[in-house]
Amino acid sequence: MNITVKLFATLRNDRFQTKVINCNDGISVRNLLDLIKLDEKEVAIIFHNGRHAKSDDILSENDTVAFFPPIGGG
Repeated sequence: MNITVKLFATLRNDRFQTKVINCNDGISVRNLLDLIKLDEKEVAIIFHNGRHAKSDDILSENDTVAFFPPIGGG
């Protein structure tokens, strides 16, 4: 199945901005992170089809997952 992955801010460094990943049915967000070689500790916010998600959410064909790093400011 195909999942669209979007990376934001520093997660894009030496990676990609948007990419369609072909993966097995029933993959979780955590498994997707492993597949794209992104450490779960680097990710602060996950969106699954535009809604907040957790790393154990199960993905379906043509879903979109967005990953954001911790963001600070002041």
